Amino acid sequence: MTSDPLTLVYDSFADEYHLIYADWHRSIARQSEVLDRVIREAWRRADPPRTVLDCTAGIGTQAIGLAQQGYTVTATDLSPEAIERARREAESMGLTVITGVADLRTLADQVEGAFDVVLTADNALPHLHGDDLRLAVNQMAAKVAPGGLLIATIRDYDAMLQEKPQFTSQTVFDDPDGRRIAFQVLDWADDPVSYTFQQFIVRQGSAGWQTSCYEATYYPFQRDDLTALLTEAELHDIKWLMPEESGYYQPLVIAHRQDS
Repeated sequence: MTSDPLTLVYDSFADEYHLIYADWHRSIARQSEVLDRVIREAWRRADPPRTVLDCTAGIGTQAIGLAQQGYTVTATDLSPEAIERARREAESMGLTVITGVADLRTLADQVEGAFDVVLTADNALPHLHGDDLRLAVNQMAAKVAPGGLLIATIRDYDAMLQEKPQFTSQTVFDDPDGRRIAFQVLDWADDPVSYTFQQFIVRQGSAGWQTSCYEATYYPFQRDDLTALLTEAELHDIKWLMPEESGYYQPLVIAHRQDS
């Protein structure tokens, strides 16, 4: 059994991750529609994009949706429990998603082939910093087919690093199983700049209120920092889209691999 702290966090979170959404299945559909449009608008080759590697797939929020859109999807994640849930969820919806456990820092050795689109979403990259982040970006870039795209989404750290918020507004959900409240607490540190992220889920049930808390560390970086790493990885025509431009809930960057 792994003792990697990040793997343990997402293994333990896998069964409840969907609870941070008002309606997880609706979010799958909505995010996939936006990502499909972003991919097709950025695509420059004559033949349409077909294959996607979602290399931080978690429980499958983006991977499942893109499979519903007709892409051939490979989904990998550091967490065996999360990726197993992604496999089960896809299967329950009658979808084929190839799944596997893989670390971003060794992606090229763990995943075969190249892909039209390599995707990392939901602010996964800032779990890494320094040489580990550079290695992860290079490994992802190595999996992009000639003429393909690398797409990443992160939080708006350009703003957050100015404000360093300690709390995100709570969200209250009412459903047939009762009320639940989701909120996040952020504790900031300076060397290196990082924050401990605590995701709280408070659920109302027949026995009263129950609280779950999942904790992880993030190393925020600005958009220019990621742009520099993508350029270093020999990707080009790098473009950032803010949520009001893309319709996605986080800032999103698109980078192109030179066509052969």
